[in-house]
Amino acid sequence: MRSILVVDDEPSIVTLLKFNLEQSGYSVLTAEDGNTGLDLALTEQPDLIVLDLMLPGMDGMDVCKTLRQEKMNTPILMLTAKDEEFDKILGLELGADDYMTKPFSPREVVARVKAILRRSQVEALAEKAAEEVFSIGDLEIHLDKYDVYYKEELLVLTPKEFELLLYLANHKGKVLSRDQLLNGVWDFHYDGDTRIVDVHISHLREKIEEDSKRPEYIRTIRGFGYKLEGPVE
Repeated sequence: MRSILVVDDEPSIVTLLKFNLEQSGYSVLTAEDGNTGLDLALTEQPDLIVLDLMLPGMDGMDVCKTLRQEKMNTPILMLTAKDEEFDKILGLELGADDYMTKPFSPREVVARVKAILRRSQVEALAEKAAEEVFSIGDLEIHLDKYDVYYKEELLVLTPKEFELLLYLANHKGKVLSRDQLLNGVWDFHYDGDTRIVDVHISHLREKIEEDSKRPEYIRTIRGFGYKLEGPVE
């Protein structure tokens, strides 16, 4: 389960974000001042930080700057009130990945969190792989070019099909529920509608399987979900 650190000095906002993020399948840590938030970020290593700009003690800008100086690349979503001075360019230069102004919709925050995590996952995998090819059987995923080959033939995938395949590949051999795939690949517009997962799995199978009715790569685990693995030799 991915973890989110929420750092904000307004208890009502912390409670609201914690509830909505947990409902979306995230584990949530909280802090109400900059120093505590910095300590938790360094010790707990969350997957993403929702960070308020104006905090007691160390403010959000200084927390962000310190984390980047410590070579911590965790994505940061900065929060700021409309009447606060916030230099977006400076914030991004210091290392924030995105920012939102208060008041905001909790659903929009969750959507931003999902989008940032998806983007950071793809970027991290691409950087790690550089020009390497992720291979499973006759399936090859070229992360640097966003290309997929089956038996050396280039496949034409939609962006969402590529994201789905990449997410499955990053969890190779692990059974993923439809809700996990929904939260990992789609945004809040599809919350609760897992049929979209089945449709895209079906389309993906038609492109990467020799026989989509007898899939060798994307296996259905009845009662649980799907998992990606290589064909049995």
